Amino acid sequence: MQNKPGVLLLALVGSFLIYRGGKIALTDKDEQIDYMARTAWGEARGEGSRGMQAVINVIMNRVRAGSWYGATPKEVCTKKSQFSVWNKNDPNYVPMLAVTTADENFALAKQLATAAYNGNLPDITNGATNYLALGSLSSVPGWVASLEEVAVIGNHTFYA
Repeated sequence: MQNKPGVLLLALVGSFLIYRGGKIALTDKDEQIDYMARTAWGEARGEGSRGMQAVINVIMNRVRAGSWYGATPKEVCTKKSQFSVWNKNDPNYVPMLAVTTADENFALAKQLATAAYNGNLPDITNGATNYLALGSLSSVPGWVASLEEVAVIGNHTFYA
């Protein structure tokens, strides 16, 4: 199959998406890891390794829970109104999309997300599927009452 100039050629080869002159885009695994890392970086880069790990734990706990959260890390991360960094009006949205592994916190988030995707990241949140930065809120959302507080890591309180 030949690619005509100006025509986008898409072909699935194994688990790689090949496009434009044989360039390899992200594998599905790489994409899932990238979404987790960007979410952790955008939500908790100021919390260090443990804070970003906790956000990634929540993402993976939601994947395991299934239901309306989503079936993949990407679906969980981009579920409407779940992780504020994915809201287009959030001040971290544009920087989160642009960050690269030249940023040491994002490089760390990628390592943590890779470990999680491969099943090698311990859950330090005790099974949490939700969290809040209580100090930044003027009021506590109603959904908190239906969950149990299971961990406090940095400025975030985790619920299951």
